[in-house]
Amino acid sequence: MTTKVAVIGAAGRMGATACEAVEGAHDLELVARLDEGDDLGDLGGADVAIDFTVLAASERNVRHCVERGVHVVVGTSGWTDERAAALRTEVEAKGGVGVLIAPNFAIGAVLMMQFAKQAARFYESVEVVELHHPRKVDAPSGTATRTAELIGAARAEAGLGDVPDATTDDPDGARGAVVEGVPVHAVRLRGLVAHQEVLLGNEGEMLTIRHDSFDRVSFMPGVLTGVREVGKHPGVTVGLEHVLGI
Repeated sequence: MTTKVAVIGAAGRMGATACEAVEGAHDLELVARLDEGDDLGDLGGADVAIDFTVLAASERNVRHCVERGVHVVVGTSGWTDERAAALRTEVEAKGGVGVLIAPNFAIGAVLMMQFAKQAARFYESVEVVELHHPRKVDAPSGTATRTAELIGAARAEAGLGDVPDATTDDPDGARGAVVEGVPVHAVRLRGLVAHQEVLLGNEGEMLTIRHDSFDRVSFMPGVLTGVREVGKHPGVTVGLEHVLGI
């Protein structure tokens, strides 16, 4: 059975790559390419919509899809746990509609986050460095935020205190952002695509967990898996790991 797919944000870099991936999949059919200013309407009769837009538009797009009973795979950055929770009641009311929100679709990046979560309880110090192309509009990245949240929860469960840091004078914010008690640093550099390091330290040792996406095609296996699996997970699911079984 062929699944009909609409891509919202089809003119963007990720959206265009997603269109190509869907067209190349034998069990999927691309029925709509939609972008800013287009009337979403019935989404071309899609069973599943893929959203790669910006946060303000994404929230509207997802609600439009849910209202029409169309499953949604969301790759737009900026979806916080609070936003997902606010959406959850609306989605559950539709009964059977699935929304998958994934901070990152690269299989390696999902594994990186899971490895960091496992390692976090063993290390006193931890910092996250995310590196992206300079056209990225949000910082820190959704992946870095999700990673820090997972690490923070693991540290809390293990009874660890604050990350040690004697800094008292940082008027220019050189120490970066702090997400769930974890310092997060954002680099924007020409030539990069999407990269992240998790640095964990104890006395006398450091563990580095790093993932690199050199091309946007690295995200497509995860996107297509999400399209195929989202209908099996009614409600709102945050994180590709839940459909990968890890």
